[in-house]
Parts: sequence; C-alpha cells; structure tokens
Amino acid sequence: MTAAVADTRFAPRAAGARQLAGTGTLLRLALRRDRVMIPVWVAVILMMVLSMPGSLKSVYSTAAERADLAQSMATNSSMRALYGPVFADSIGGLTAWRIGVYGGLFAAVMSLLIVVRHTRDEEESGRQELVSSAMVGRRAPLTAALLAALVANAATALLVAGGLASQGGGGALALGLAIAATGMVFATMAAIVAQLTESARLAKGLTSAVLGLAFVLRAAGDSGTGGSPQASGSGGGSSVLTWLSPLGWLENTRAFADERWWVLLLFVAGVAAQGAAAYELAGRRDIGMSFLPSRPGPASGRLGTAGALAWRLQRGSVFGWSAGFLVAGIAFGGMTQGATDLVGDNRKTRDIIERMGGQSGVTDAFLATMVGMLGMVAALYIVSSVLRLSGEETSQRAEPVLAAAVGRLRWAAGHLAIAFGGAALIMVLGGLGLGIGYGKNFGPVLGACLTQLAAIWVIGGLAVLLFGVFPRAAVAAWAVVGIALLIGWIGPAFELPQPVMNLSPFGHLPKLPGGEMAWTPVLTLLAIAVVFVAAGLTGLRRRDVSN
Repeated sequence: MTAAVADTRFAPRAAGARQLAGTGTLLRLALRRDRVMIPVWVAVILMMVLSMPGSLKSVYSTAAERADLAQSMATNSSMRALYGPVFADSIGGLTAWRIGVYGGLFAAVMSLLIVVRHTRDEEESGRQELVSSAMVGRRAPLTAALLAALVANAATALLVAGGLASQGGGGALALGLAIAATGMVFATMAAIVAQLTESARLAKGLTSAVLGLAFVLRAAGDSGTGGSPQASGSGGGSSVLTWLSPLGWLENTRAFADERWWVLLLFVAGVAAQGAAAYELAGRRDIGMSFLPSRPGPASGRLGTAGALAWRLQRGSVFGWSAGFLVAGIAFGGMTQGATDLVGDNRKTRDIIERMGGQSGVTDAFLATMVGMLGMVAALYIVSSVLRLSGEETSQRAEPVLAAAVGRLRWAAGHLAIAFGGAALIMVLGGLGLGIGYGKNFGPVLGACLTQLAAIWVIGGLAVLLFGVFPRAAVAAWAVVGIALLIGWIGPAFELPQPVMNLSPFGHLPKLPGGEMAWTPVLTLLAIAVVFVAAGLTGLRRRDVSN
C-alpha cells in the first residue's frame, strides 16, 4: 500500500520528466548546428551597439550639442517614430535612443529564426520524427529550441552590458537585459506560431509580421507624444500604443535615464504566458501536424507547372514584402524634411549623412541613404527567396516534382523568377512610397531604387551559386547579407577606408538621387550577377539532388 501511494505521489513528477527527456542532448545538438549562426547574429548586434558611443562623441562632442539634440526630438515626430524619444542627453542615453529599438529588432529576428529552425523546420524536414523515435520527450524539442534562444540572448545581454559599462553600469545592464528580453518575447511567440502552422516559412513570416506590427505600434505611439530628458520622470514619450508593443517596453526601460527596472517584469510575464501557451499546444498535437493545416489539392490548372507551384509557395512572402516596402517608403519619405531640420547647423552630422548619401545636399543625401537602406533590406528578401530552393530540396519535396516531366533548370527558374523579379517589384514599391511620402521627386527616387537592383542581384546570384555548387554551404549567403548590412550601417560613422566599403556591392553604386549616374559599375555588377546565376545553375545540373 505504501509503495502504491508513493508511486501515485511521484507519478506527475515522473511524467513531467519523461516529457523533457533528451532535452540536454537536443540542446547540445542545436548549439552545435548554430555554432556559426548564433555568434554571427550576436556579433552584429554587439557591433551595432558598440559603434554608437564613439560615433556620437565625434558628432556631438559637447554637452550643449547633445542637449540640443535631445531637446529637438521633442518637436520632431518623424525622428521619434524612427528611433523613439530621448530620455537622457548623455552618451549612454543617446546610445540607448539611437540603437535600442533596432538592437531589440535584431534580437527578435535572431530568436524567431532559432526557435522555428529547431521546431517546425525539423518537423517539416522529417528529422524530428526520426529523433522522436528514440527516448525523447514530447516537449523536449521545444524546450531545447527555447533554451538555445535563451543562450543566444543571454550572450547578447552580457556582451552589451560589458561593452557599455564605461557609460554607466546600471544603464548598460538595463539596455542589455531589455534587448535580450525582447528577443525572448519573440522566441516564445515563434514557439506558439510553430505549433499553429504546418510550414516553417509561414511560421517565420507570421512571427515577423507580429514583429512588424510591434514596430508600427511603437512608432505610432512615439510620433504622437513628445520625449525629452526633462520629461523622463513624467511619462513623456509613452502612449497607450507604445505600451502595447514589446519594443515600447524596451525603450521604457529607460537605460541610462533613471532606469525603470520594473518594466522588465512585463517581459517576464510575456515570456511566461507565451511559453506556457506554446507548451500546452505542443502537448496537444502529433509530430508534423498543426492546428492550422495547409489545404491539400491536386496539382492541376493554375498549379500545373513548376513556375505556378513556385508562385503558390512564395506569393505570401512577395505580398508581405511588397506591402512592407510601400509602407516603409512612405514613412521614410515623410521623414525627409524632419531629418533636414534635425541636422540643422551641425556640421559633423551633415558630414555623416553626406558620406552615406554621397551628396552635398542634405535632402538628397537623406533620400539616398533611405534608398540604400531599402536596397540592403531587399537583399534579405532575395536571399530568402533563392534559398527556398534549398528548403524544397532538403525537405525532399523537390524530388516528386523532378520525377515528373520537369527539368532541374525549369524547376529552379520558377523560384529564381520570383526571387529576382520580386526584388525588382519591392524596390519599385519602395521608390513609389518614398515619392508619396516626400511629395515630389518621383522619377529620380524611383530611378535610384532601381539602381540598387544591380547590387541586390549580385547577392542573389551569389546565393544561387552557393546553392548550385556548394548546397551544404548555401546558408552562408546570409553571412554575405550580414556583412553588407554591417558595412552599410557602421561604415560611414566609423569612416572605414574605401577598400573595406567596397567589400559590399552596394559600395560601388552611384549615390542617387542627386548625384551623377555611373553606368559602368552598375553594368559590371549586373554582369557579375549573370555569371553567378549561370555558374550556380550549371552546378545544379551536374550534382545529385539532396546531396
């Protein structure tokens, strides 16, 4: 009787342990698979953050200049929408203002990619079914994925706090924790979405859409309220919309400005609630299944060709990126006059914007900078779209298509048409948005956006080359995009030498609008893109599929 009572008493605990069996092994496997991706993401976030203090010191060298900058933000709604309000005019406070939200964005993207990769992506490829046939608990994969995201965000928090400690230990710790906590909020959000959807790509897209909504809510809230150092103790810069966004929580931690440590409890509550929901959903479905299954159907009619199938698989991504670029273009165009007012008579700020834009006119330089930013972000789209080929191959969905009367080049051509054509479409929409937001210069701005396609297509061509010739290294295309983004982000502020700037294909483009069109580098980049694509397709024809 006693033994039976003891068994009953400890049965729930034993059942819970079985649910998590194998978590440690799966965590080690996840960290091993991400041994390149996680350090790269953490390094990018760290370099973004640590580049700011030196840049700010060089531009705003005196306390009076920094105070003027902080005060000007109270009346500049466009810049508040872009970066948020300033709560302190110290170097640390301005660093938190300038980079805090974007550090949180990068941490969120890193986290959602980690979680989806080790949950839904594993199930979609069939690897999770093989792993679960061993002694692995039902919730072990989800736990391992969240722990991998926690390791990445913890490393980010420690490095950011250590790197900014000279500006103030408390503020550095608050900023590091807020960035990492934002990452964990979207890690648990991705864990929920991964249970609802049947596709890893859809899980990433939906979670990214939530992240975009969070940014829009924060921007809308910040643009409508003033923020200054004097208002930091009275709720300045915070509205209901701001508080609805985790990115708003990040800025309201107020690093380096009488830190609000209690705001971190919002992150804890959000992570706990979403994590509990994800665990509950994970326990209620079978491996490979989802609560929102995709609709099956015969491959006939509009799905009767490889190109039509590629469009069906990627149309959601194209629509999402198109809408995002149009909205971003309108927002950036509307900020143009505000950026000119913000620069004012500050010669150093004007110099940096002119180095990024390449022109003497601040308005043209700002527009050129925004065009360059859209181009670099569009490179993310084209790499993602090209690597859909790799996903189709590794998940073995390509084999049934190629087993029919469909050649490899025809199969690849459908996806590549969407990748390269989609990049052109979103840049056109981004240019139209800039023109609408600014209210003029439609032609020059649209032409500037189209010029960016030469560099975008080079990166897309390199992704095709890696996929066709070195399929296991295809993911390295993300590193290429990361390097281009990093050079474009910190290069002008650090005044990096031109040979370093030229490592990015964007460094060879003419700075438009406002400058002179240089056809030689544009045509050269287009030729390089063609060579990369041709070499990649040649490699695809000669190698084994799924090898």
